[in-house]
Amino acid sequence: MTQRDMAGFLNVDVKTIRNWRKNKPNLYKIIIQGFAIEEAIKKAEENANELKKVVEDLHKKKES
Repeated sequence: MTQRDMAGFLNVDVKTIRNWRKNKPNLYKIIIQGFAIEEAIKKAEENANELKKVVEDLHKKKES
């Protein structure tokens, strides 16, 4: 995610994100980690859905 994307999501100016990175590195780090966690959760949900589909397909094949 770009700084522009983050700014849009957080409803702040891109300059604010840059200022946080420069002047409040701990805040910036927390924000980056938050976005990384959100992305990891999204990927985990997609993987779980894919695995459920595989299991469902295997059960359908067993029943046939």
